[in-house]
Amino acid sequence: MTATPAPRAACFLAILSLLWVTAPALATTHPGQVELVREVARDTGKSPQALNALLDGAKMQQSILDAISRPAEAKPWKDYRPIFLNDKRINDGIAFYREHRAMLEQIGRQYGVAPQYIVAIVGVETSYGGNTGKYKVLDALVTLGLYYPPRAKFFREQLKELLEMPANHLAGPIDTLTGSYAGAQGWGQFMPTSIRDFAVDADQDGRIDLKNSLPDIFASVANYFAKHGWVNGGPVAARAQPDVAARPIEAKDAKPQWPLEQLEAWGYAPLQSLSPAQPTSLQTLDGPNGPEYWFTFQNFYVITRYNRSPLYAMAVDQLAGAIAAGVAQADAAP
Repeated sequence: MTATPAPRAACFLAILSLLWVTAPALATTHPGQVELVREVARDTGKSPQALNALLDGAKMQQSILDAISRPAEAKPWKDYRPIFLNDKRINDGIAFYREHRAMLEQIGRQYGVAPQYIVAIVGVETSYGGNTGKYKVLDALVTLGLYYPPRAKFFREQLKELLEMPANHLAGPIDTLTGSYAGAQGWGQFMPTSIRDFAVDADQDGRIDLKNSLPDIFASVANYFAKHGWVNGGPVAARAQPDVAARPIEAKDAKPQWPLEQLEAWGYAPLQSLSPAQPTSLQTLDGPNGPEYWFTFQNFYVITRYNRSPLYAMAVDQLAGAIAAGVAQADAAP
């Protein structure tokens, strides 16, 4: 026979039962938050209470889910190119290069990356720092990491890295950072794992600031390229002319797969002098006057490590070329 609990004991047990039932609900502002906080606290020793408070303040935003469903890279090349290859962006890039020339060229020499490509990256990403993004980074990564199943694995990794990142690797407190709808930060739009792996404290002030420190911004972009295999002085892309019997080629990505002479044998002629043994791939883009065929090389592939779209890589290459030409023209002017 079970004894009947005393009234005070029964009340205490009821309260405990209520807490046990409601505690998980109080700790799950977002799906998967309990597990995420547990992992970050385990790996870093950070307070679960502080982590939960941070995540409780983040908001799932439908506008972020809408934005990721219609990326600019889904456009055809004929519509994508004018976004980045227009007079304003080119002229602003020329002026930006000339204003920061000494720093850009010093960092370019240090990392073996042509400085016009550093400028082109920040030009394509944020219009030379003019538009670094309006979304809270924490909101973006919570939304995509915890509410967007198609790419939840990637964005949850980015969210975890953000929560684990040392304070001196960020431009400010986590809940104040702003960036793109995808959670990219700063002039070069680095994701948290890219900050971890490639960002540089170039001004040696003890912190990495990709929003306010030009040395850190430029060196981080250059280091990203260098660490992904940029070939100093190597080609990026060159036009190809197919003959009527050219073999159709569909490359799965931009990684060089064949020597140039193999593509020539398949019916694609270079329009400039190139080494026949040069490893290459082929990109077919939907241009304003019909298909455009491009030989692409290791440096083109490196740009696609920054953004995997071949349209993005081509825009960066062509913007860099236009900026370099404009700087040279300005230098030659009386």
